[in-house]
Amino acid sequence: MQRITTVAVVRPFRAVRYARPAGADISTLAAPPYDVVTPEQRERLLASDSRNVVALELPEGPLDPSAEGNRYETGARRWREWLEGGVLVQDDDPALYVLEQRYVQGGTEIARRGFIAAVDLEPFSAGVVLPHERTLPKAINDRLNLTRSTAANLSQVFGMFADPGHVTDALIEKATATRPLATATDEAGVVSTVWALTDPSDHAALAAHLANERVFIADGHHRYTTALAYRDERRAETQGAPDGAPAYDSVMMALVNMDDPGLTVWPTHRIADAPGTFDESAFWRSLAGRFELAELPSGHPSAALESPDGRTTLLVRTRSGATRVARLRTDVDHSAAFPAGSSDAWRSIDVAVLQELVLSPLLDIHPDRPGTLDRLHFSKDAHEALKMASDHDAVFVVNPTRMDQVAAVALAGETMPQKSTYFYPKLLSGLLFKRLDD
Repeated sequence: MQRITTVAVVRPFRAVRYARPAGADISTLAAPPYDVVTPEQRERLLASDSRNVVALELPEGPLDPSAEGNRYETGARRWREWLEGGVLVQDDDPALYVLEQRYVQGGTEIARRGFIAAVDLEPFSAGVVLPHERTLPKAINDRLNLTRSTAANLSQVFGMFADPGHVTDALIEKATATRPLATATDEAGVVSTVWALTDPSDHAALAAHLANERVFIADGHHRYTTALAYRDERRAETQGAPDGAPAYDSVMMALVNMDDPGLTVWPTHRIADAPGTFDESAFWRSLAGRFELAELPSGHPSAALESPDGRTTLLVRTRSGATRVARLRTDVDHSAAFPAGSSDAWRSIDVAVLQELVLSPLLDIHPDRPGTLDRLHFSKDAHEALKMASDHDAVFVVNPTRMDQVAAVALAGETMPQKSTYFYPKLLSGLLFKRLDD
C-alpha cells in the first residue's frame, strides 16, 4: 500500500461560466466529455449553438501545433475573444461548487451529487491522488497543447473520496437549498445542476475532511496528467515552486463520495477476434481448463453473472451462437498466468482475469502487444454485445467492477486494464471553467 506523504488540498476558485442569469438552462452550450464526442455530434452541437463548449474543447484546425491555423491557436483565440466579449464571465468571489446529475435508470430516478473544486496537483507517487488506469501519450500531448494555448481547465477531472459517514452531505444540502447557477440536460436526458458555496467556513469544512483522505481518479486521467505536466512546465519557467498558490498548481475536479448511492459503475463488455482462423472447438476446450462451463439458464443474462462466492463469472458466446456461463475454477492454480508482482486485488478484477487467462493466451490479444488491440472491441450494452457474436469470434459479457476493487487496486499502486470501469453518467463539459493564469 502506498504511504501518504502529503495531504489532499482542496480550494475554492473563481469559476469562469457562460454569461447567463442564475438558474438558466445552458443545455445548448454544454457537451459530453471531449473524448467521447464524435465529429458528427460536434457538428450537431455547434449547429444548435456556435458557442457550444466543443468550439473550445475541440476547436477546428490541424493537430500539428506548428501548422498555421492549428486547433490550439484557434482555441486560444476563441477563449480570449469569449472572455473579452462577455460570452464568458468570471465569478467575483471564490466558491466551491456543488454538482447534481439526475437521471432515470430502470424506472428509478437516481441523483449523483458532489463538489467541484480546485485540487492541488501532486504526482501519483505522493500517494494522495491515485489513478486506476493507464494514460496514452498521444492524448496527453493534444490536451497539453490546448492547455498551453488557453491557460485553462476547460473540463473537470472526475475524482472520488471516502465519506462513509456522509459528513460532507450537509454542505451539499446547504447548497441545493439555494438558487442554482445553471442547469443543462444532455442527449440522454441526464439533468446537471450547479450551485455555489461562497461561505469560507464551508470551504474550510470540506478542506478539512479531504485532508485526511486519498482522492481516486474515476475518469479524466488524461486531464489530470496534462494538468500536472503543465504545472511542472510553469514551475520550470519560475525556477521551482512559487510562493503562494498560483492557479496552475491546481486542477478543476469534481469530487464525489465513493459511498454516494447515486455513484453507478457500468461494465464494458468485450468483443474479440482471433488473429487467424478461429478454432471454436479448441477455444472451448482451452477455456474449460480455467473455467467451469455451464449452459445459459433461462431469464435475463445478467442473472447468470451472479457470483455469491465472488468468483469471476463471464457470459461467453462464440460466432456459432454457442453460449456458456464460465466461472473461474477453484481447483486450478492460476497464479502463474498473472503478471509477476500483481496484487490479489488486481487479480480479482473480472476484466483482468479475462485479459490474462482468456484474451491473451487464447486469442492473442493483450495491451502489452498494442498491435493486437485492433481485434478487440467494446460495448456498454450486454444485449448489443451478444448480437455482435454473429460477426466476431467471441463475445464476453462481464460484471461491473466494484468500488472496493477500484480503491484496492489504486491503493496497491497499480492500474486496471483498459475500460475496466464506466462511471455513469459522464460529467458534462461547459458548466464551469478554471483559469490557470488567474
